[in-house]
Amino acid sequence: MQGSPAPDEHETVGAYALGLLDDAEATAFEAHLAACEWCAQQLDELAGMEPMMAALADLPGAGTPAVAESLSARPSPRLVDALVDEVAQRRASKRRRNLYLVGAAAALIVGGPFAAVATTGGGDDGNRPLRADVSPAQAAFDEMGEKITATDPATRVTATVAMEEKAWGTHAVLRLKNVTGPQRCSLVAVGKNGERETVTSWSVPGWGYGVPSAKTDQARQPLYVHGGAAFEPHQIDRFEVMTFDGERLVEVDA
Repeated sequence: MQGSPAPDEHETVGAYALGLLDDAEATAFEAHLAACEWCAQQLDELAGMEPMMAALADLPGAGTPAVAESLSARPSPRLVDALVDEVAQRRASKRRRNLYLVGAAAALIVGGPFAAVATTGGGDDGNRPLRADVSPAQAAFDEMGEKITATDPATRVTATVAMEEKAWGTHAVLRLKNVTGPQRCSLVAVGKNGERETVTSWSVPGWGYGVPSAKTDQARQPLYVHGGAAFEPHQIDRFEVMTFDGERLVEVDA
């Protein structure tokens, strides 16, 4: 354990990606980031949230309309309110969670070699085990039972969507394969009533994700991203993976 970062430094990656840290906190985290491959990988994944956050900023009463118009759909106001409430609750419990992680780390020092485990938002109790060797999205995907897969015959892009019901709507995780870039994409939930909600969005690098013929292991690995919709699961008709240019890469019936 000598030289390992304090447990709460790993949790800071999300706040850093969203620009929520002050100058001193950001500087401290950047020093940690330079030596932490795990946090660097998480930051790379979270970088795809920037277009989504820009779209949230364009909800009624805000500016930057050009950014929101580039998305296929926008989150509904009721989903935004629910997520804000959930964030507030998690901030209130952050101190307790950090104390737990510090205590667990101290116990593991005494106990010897271990496999790192952390906690992240999951079930209605707010906790889900998170393996350190996978992203939070993949860990959630692996645990969900309900999964639907489809491959578009024209684009050859394959998408698998896993869902779980939440008090605020639906938590959805997407596994995407055989997609190349560079391009920006979003996962859109289409309700049976015709309404469209953006679940999450991301950027695809030039080498792509889940490309079987790729030369590097990085490009052969699928993409895992997750987000939420205000729809209840039974209210969703289908999911669509859309580019910001309006092209539909693949459609998955719910």
